[in-house]
Amino acid sequence: MGMTLVEKILARVSGKDSVKPGDEILARPDFVIAYDFPGYTDVFFKEAKEEFGVDKVVGPERFVLFIDHMIPAATPKEEDMHKITRAWGKEQGVPVHERLGIGHQVSAELGYATPGAFAVHFDGHVSQLGAFGTLAIGARKGVLEAFVSEDMAIKVPATVKVIIKGKLQKGVMARDVFHHLVRVMGPSSCRFKVLELAGPVIDDMSIDGRMTICGQAMFIGATTAIINPDAKTIAYNKGRSKIDLEPLYSDSDAVYDRVVEVDITTLEPIVVAPPSPANTKNLSEYQGLEVHSGYLGSCASGRIEDLRVAAAILKDKKIKSGFQLHVVPTSQAIMSQAVKEGLIAIFVDAGAFISSSSCDYCYGRIATMTDGQRAVSTGTLNVPGRMGSPDSEIFICNAAVIAASALEGCITDPRPYMQDMLEVL
Repeated sequence: MGMTLVEKILARVSGKDSVKPGDEILARPDFVIAYDFPGYTDVFFKEAKEEFGVDKVVGPERFVLFIDHMIPAATPKEEDMHKITRAWGKEQGVPVHERLGIGHQVSAELGYATPGAFAVHFDGHVSQLGAFGTLAIGARKGVLEAFVSEDMAIKVPATVKVIIKGKLQKGVMARDVFHHLVRVMGPSSCRFKVLELAGPVIDDMSIDGRMTICGQAMFIGATTAIINPDAKTIAYNKGRSKIDLEPLYSDSDAVYDRVVEVDITTLEPIVVAPPSPANTKNLSEYQGLEVHSGYLGSCASGRIEDLRVAAAILKDKKIKSGFQLHVVPTSQAIMSQAVKEGLIAIFVDAGAFISSSSCDYCYGRIATMTDGQRAVSTGTLNVPGRMGSPDSEIFICNAAVIAASALEGCITDPRPYMQDMLEVL
């Protein structure tokens, strides 16, 4: 009997010939990834030493830390947090990457998204590394086990395979595809399982789009998401991969929890309305609703593909007077590419505010909203208080919708602005 990609990866890192869903195993992560944040890494560092007597992590080359929150520091306490992380990394011989961008994206850029690898983090959005055939799991405080032991206990999850068929229409992007899956399958439909994505839409999709879909896996209840590697992922990782692994693939006779087919041919741009990331609606239901600010960024959608489509809509135009548009590329490498392509100049000329890469806009540390304000956002969440006042509202949508809405000051269908675009986005 064949195995899924997830089962093959977990068999390898547990030293077994095969595993099946429900097996309880000890697995050695190839990579332990984290960003410094109060109550997480500082606690891990302290408890590892004081409660477990671990002075040195095993295999420091497996670890990587990112400083991508509270950047730049606004208080001495925040900078103290960064100092703790820098000092721990120096003591342990673990790389600490600061101001390169959001760690989930930079992990891929630095080669930690190796096809066939097993990575853990306390933040579930690390699932976006699944776009490269990496099994990347957010384990919350369970990651402490990886800091104090070479192996960590894990139960092998079942896999739900979703085959996405059809063709993306102009103005429809990867964000819409994922949120449509939540709508048709249900927000708990993959609870404690892995979402394996396949089909012609995934085959045609860019690396950017695949990362966007995989990175939102938690909102369909999944432990993580994964895509079998192909020529695109192998090419991306050439010269990057931190470890030398043979790519793994699901067997043709692999056993899945279930197989679901979804056709997105008629899919239109959507919005995820407050107060829940499961509240997916057609954009037309909210078209014309006044909004006051826009956020184009986050680990979910601030990549070069997102910036290109937004810039194409904003080129030679001005955003609505009084509207606040914040453009935050997901990494400094993406910022650099956007500068080279002239995208940043387009945003500035349109009246947008441009920021270096940071997680801070996504969770409301910067550009916070007050009571009664509404935002269109490519951030990860739309729960009350996520971007400021609990009496403000967040409507999640794709980058094209952000740009069109910035021009009109209300939720706007981007397709009329895209009639002359050659590429279908």
